[in-house]
Amino acid sequence: MIYARSVIANNTSVFVVSQTIYEKYGGFKTISRIVMSFYEMALESEQIGDHFDDIDMPRLIDHQTKFVSSLVGGPASFSDDRIEAVHRHLNISHDDFDEMSALLREALEMHGMADGDIDIALEAIESKRAIIVARTAA
Repeated sequence: MIYARSVIANNTSVFVVSQTIYEKYGGFKTISRIVMSFYEMALESEQIGDHFDDIDMPRLIDHQTKFVSSLVGGPASFSDDRIEAVHRHLNISHDDFDEMSALLREALEMHGMADGDIDIALEAIESKRAIIVARTAA
C-alpha cells in the first residue's frame, strides 16, 4: 500500500513515492498502541466484549497488531484462508463487525490518524468482512 503520484514542477515530471500508512504513523509501535486502545474499548463493549472471555489478550493484541499492520502497508501478511480459519468458530455477526469497525475508527482517531488514512484503513478491514463474519450471519 505505497502511494505514488506524478508531480509536474518547472515543466519536469517528478515521480514521488509517499510512505505507507504504516510508515507514516511510526510503524509497529504506533499500530500496537492503536490496537491496545481498540481492545480497551472492545472489552467494555456490550456488543462484542464477550467474544474476548477466556482469551489470551497479550497474544491476541500481538496478532492483531501484525494483522492491522499488514492492512496499512506493514511487513506482515495474512492469507484470506488463514483469516477465515481463525474467525470461523467465533460466530461473528455483521453487527459485531460493525461495532469492531466503529471502535477501530475511534482508536485510530484517538491516535491522531488523518481522516483520509482512517478511511483507507477501514476500507482494508471492510474488504475482509466476508471472511470474518460467520456465514450463517450473512
